[in-house]
Amino acid sequence: MRWKALICCALLLAGFAADADADEAVKIGEVNPMTGAIGRYGMTCHQGIQLAIDQANSSGGVLGKKIDLLTEDNQSQPGQTSTIVRKFVAQDKVIAIIGDLTSSATLEGGPIAQAAKIPMVTPLATNPKVTEIGDYIFRICFIDEFQGRVMARFALENLKSKKAGILTDTKQDYSVGLSGFFKGAFVNGSGEVVREQSYSSGDTDFRAQLTSIKAAGPDVVFLPGYYPEVGIILKEARQLGITVPFLGCEAWDSPTLIQVAGKAADGCYFSNQFSADDPNPAVREFTKVYRDRFGSLPDNFAALGYDAANVVLDAINRAKSTDSIALRDAIARTKDFPGVSGHITIDAQRNASKPAVILAIKDQQVHYLEKINPN
Repeated sequence: MRWKALICCALLLAGFAADADADEAVKIGEVNPMTGAIGRYGMTCHQGIQLAIDQANSSGGVLGKKIDLLTEDNQSQPGQTSTIVRKFVAQDKVIAIIGDLTSSATLEGGPIAQAAKIPMVTPLATNPKVTEIGDYIFRICFIDEFQGRVMARFALENLKSKKAGILTDTKQDYSVGLSGFFKGAFVNGSGEVVREQSYSSGDTDFRAQLTSIKAAGPDVVFLPGYYPEVGIILKEARQLGITVPFLGCEAWDSPTLIQVAGKAADGCYFSNQFSADDPNPAVREFTKVYRDRFGSLPDNFAALGYDAANVVLDAINRAKSTDSIALRDAIARTKDFPGVSGHITIDAQRNASKPAVILAIKDQQVHYLEKINPN
């Protein structure tokens, strides 16, 4: 019977060893909206993050350890992100958090990560208030101020617009911020904002707002909203006889928008942080790998998720530690990181300095138009 006892002992030791190995894994949390109103964004962002983690693990992980990505879905609902971040901090003991991709959710979860001194890196939350939370909060996307200024300049210089209408989603901090920055830059550029209207995420009828905008006679309409509403807005605008270009932001980046809007989207433009049509060799390689893995072209959210994860992994390797202070300092020192969304440098305010891409919609297809670098 002694051999049975030895086998049992060996099995127990093997189990303990497995548990020890699991404990040795570097735990990184991810919070994103993978279901709900903007679930498509969160899912492609997650796929980009997962791809980066899987590539790193296949090359030995970080600091000789496997990376364990703990992913939680906030269901596109207010209140969920704070609960998830508390779990990451108190229960899962993560060393860093990637997410959320929206400004409202990141503003909700960020203070918890900051208080716990856990670095939080958002792929796409562009509201300036996000990194003002504290010195453990970072972003690898450009901010609303830059994006709003780029689109105002595009309206004034490329489209020769003199009068603009603005339609804002007042339920989204992201939309409110962009509208304010576009308005300031457009007016400073000798343009006139002739009408401002608003709506809320989830609305399905925008005819009253669009009728008011049409009556003001703008040359262009700035619409910094998410694709579920934008597709309907563009369709209703054309039905009401509004023929001028609508300008948007990276939240337009979804095939669903064109599926809903159809030809109504033609002649419109939006800013983005990535285009799969970018001729950059790094973008082409990423696009191929992503398409082979997931069966579709990467969008803005996939690319920024991929870059966010890689910035964190790069910082861990440079810090040679998972200590929160060392990791925070390493992320802050990120300079000219070769992301697929452009070279990323983290500035003193923990924002990313990087280029914007302008995309045009023609014949119900999105086309790469130009890249605009920060001034």
